Amino acid sequence: MREDESSNVQTCAPGEAPTGNLQSDSGLTPGNLKRHEREALFKEWLQDFGGIPVKVARSFAFQAEDQRDLRQQMCLQIWRSLENFSARAKASTWIYRVCLNTAMTWQRSEKRRRLFFASVDPAEVLPNDLAASADPRLELLYAAIRELRPADRALILLYLEERSYAEIAEITGLTLSNTGVRLQRVKRELAQRLNQKTEND
Repeated sequence: MREDESSNVQTCAPGEAPTGNLQSDSGLTPGNLKRHEREALFKEWLQDFGGIPVKVARSFAFQAEDQRDLRQQMCLQIWRSLENFSARAKASTWIYRVCLNTAMTWQRSEKRRRLFFASVDPAEVLPNDLAASADPRLELLYAAIRELRPADRALILLYLEERSYAEIAEITGLTLSNTGVRLQRVKRELAQRLNQKTEND
């Protein structure tokens, strides 16, 4: 784990799984599962929490093709990191950390080829966001979010997902007090950008 010098938000190096003292509601230890059992769990998590990579991708990538590529990279990292999932962790919180860390790394790296890494094809499991894309107000919100710094996108996305300040701090690696201060600033900046976009329409 390293700390991003420009954002003070902790990010993982490529291939490094997020760790931490997170509260568990699962008791699962995927590292002890056989491959077919891990694939079943992977598919179950994509079905239960598939909205996370979809929303993160829309917040970090501008074009539909890039969003698909980023979703694939996030799913790949979830699969690769399954063995390191701690039984202490809450699955949704852990998946958010994997996806956000992957997205912020993806911003600083070249696009990679589409990879298939398990018998489960994430494209068949992840929710379809075409209906959401049809909502101009929602797309306006995502467009404004994409103009923020990557670390600020992570904060506001978690806030809009109604995650508690404590959980946001756990996911991002910020202190609880710094989370509140940073969020107030980011909310003001997002509101200003939305107002500008509304006035220009």
